[in-house]
Amino acid sequence: MTARLHETRDWVFDLDNTLYPAACNLFLQVDRRIQQYIMDMFGAGPDEARKIQKSFFHEYGTTLNGLMTHHGVDPAEYLNYVHDIDVTPVPPDPRLEAALARLPGRKLVYTNGSVPHAARVMDRLGVAHHFDGVFDIVAANYVPKPEDSAFDVFVKTYEIDPGRAVMVEDIARNLAPAHARGMTTVWVRSDHHWSGGDENDPHIHHAIDDLVDWLTGVADAMPGGER
Repeated sequence: MTARLHETRDWVFDLDNTLYPAACNLFLQVDRRIQQYIMDMFGAGPDEARKIQKSFFHEYGTTLNGLMTHHGVDPAEYLNYVHDIDVTPVPPDPRLEAALARLPGRKLVYTNGSVPHAARVMDRLGVAHHFDGVFDIVAANYVPKPEDSAFDVFVKTYEIDPGRAVMVEDIARNLAPAHARGMTTVWVRSDHHWSGGDENDPHIHHAIDDLVDWLTGVADAMPGGER
């Protein structure tokens, strides 16, 4: 492992499909809730609702951003609705808990979701006690990753020194602002099409398949860390 990882002060993690495996597929539940929200709002059928949903997502970064811009949707109501899902597909993860416990420094979550959703998922995993903060879409003033303005608010809020910070994400493009500011970037690959990217992309320092294995390796490589 590099000295850069050894000197890390802040470990920044995306939430969904990063702290837990993408195979849990919580996003499918959220995706269906978004579709239903649009169906109810517009009186639309499933196909029309899907077109509206994806059009807003691609143009505005999140469906919520498009709905707020064009239809004045109450973001709190929307987030409560779409995150009203079953998180039991996420199993408790004692190995992740142990790996996080061995990492020195702060652990933070930076998510395009909401704090309540993040809290439910982290409680389910059994890792909430390791985290010093959750920066969500509300804290970002509903500006989603990978927008630079939202990232700068995050860095300022937690007084992060990018040169001593690591960011872990399952969506490769969301790592670009972190890389541009000097953070070490880690891409958790998955089979989902939105994960995107390539391990040779210049804004990706580490491309991994298993977060827990990688974190354990990082901890093992630290002075006195190997067990």
